[in-house]
Amino acid sequence: MCIGCTINYPATLAVQAQTFAEYVFRGAGVELDETSEFWAKKLLGFSLIFLLMFMNFFSLKTFVQRFSILASIAKIAATLLIIVTGFYFLIFKDWTQNLNAPFQNSVWYPGPFVNALFAGLFSYDGWDILNFGAEEIENPKRTMPLSIVIGMTCIAVIYVAVNIAYSVVLSVPEMLGSNAVAIDFAQKTLGSASYVMPVMVAILLVGSLNSTMFSASRYLQAVSRQGHIPSAISGIAPNCDSPRVALLVHILISIGVSFMGDPNKLINYVAFAQWSQRAFTMLALLYLRFRGRPLHPDRIQLPIVFPILFFLVCTAMVVISIIDDFTSSAVGLGILLGGLIIFITFVWDRSLPSIDAFKTASHSINEETTKFMQIIFNVVPERVGDEEMLNAIGNAEVEEKVASDKISPMENGFEKSTRL
Repeated sequence: MCIGCTINYPATLAVQAQTFAEYVFRGAGVELDETSEFWAKKLLGFSLIFLLMFMNFFSLKTFVQRFSILASIAKIAATLLIIVTGFYFLIFKDWTQNLNAPFQNSVWYPGPFVNALFAGLFSYDGWDILNFGAEEIENPKRTMPLSIVIGMTCIAVIYVAVNIAYSVVLSVPEMLGSNAVAIDFAQKTLGSASYVMPVMVAILLVGSLNSTMFSASRYLQAVSRQGHIPSAISGIAPNCDSPRVALLVHILISIGVSFMGDPNKLINYVAFAQWSQRAFTMLALLYLRFRGRPLHPDRIQLPIVFPILFFLVCTAMVVISIIDDFTSSAVGLGILLGGLIIFITFVWDRSLPSIDAFKTASHSINEETTKFMQIIFNVVPERVGDEEMLNAIGNAEVEEKVASDKISPMENGFEKSTRL
């Protein structure tokens, strides 16, 4: 929870906003001194973030959805334009000079290799975002696995083709020295029509920003609804189902995180924190599976070999990253430690929450904050707690026992009334 709320999604939003500003400035040909350019790009990115926030506040089911479709079209059009152009110069113009020695001067040590994987896998993270919309998907047990498999296969083919197209036109030094590779690609191949590229990339980045806000705000709202962070963040606008307070909190954290470094550093922070989080998640999943603990009836369950393999991959990447680049890894480790402190301070009922005075004071502050946010943002707070999960698991166990004639239907009703 702490990693997701404080670094994963905020840093991702910050990277996307900075990239958007970079493409706008490059596409418009704006040149400023270093300090002015830094703040101008920051303010442009922040302006876009707040604009999208207000769109999500009031028009979640109309304009935002339609704009997401437009952004998806722009994304497909931009990638197809790059692919077609690159392969045209490869096949018909015989531009093969950059492909003669594609792995020349490569470094095969584990550290740089893992850093390259971090950067590459950052772009392939759509499968993770899909999971946050599970409650809004019809028949998720069938739809989600199909979406992930089909979607990731298509994305992999497209991304590999895009990188081949880049490599045909741009040399390795040109790509390494560029902050906007697509614009440099367009300037060398499209001539006077090169202005089309920054426009399309800017539109698709706006769509990516909106997708990140969608998943991150629901992540925060779900954590608050579960009672792990202040309940004010769980507020939902009844007229459009927008998690307004969670959106604002996410954006404020993103603005702060954006000053932690350039996009490359932020990606390294996110990657380490994200893959360490996934390693712990797989460890917890394996514990539940091997110990035979009760599971949610609506779970999507895969063969045990998949979580084992995924856990080994995540652990290897995290350990190698700590050994090779402890400075970047320290940020993720610090957030993990911060999450443990928050858990002990506010959530774990055997620690500070067991003290009556602390419980009373924290409850009073939480109640007043929730009322204030409810009035300001016109939202209704939600509170679920662990009982929803326990009841779902308990009902599944009772139904299994009834089916196997271990208990009678009357006992089934008694257990349900006792739980209520």
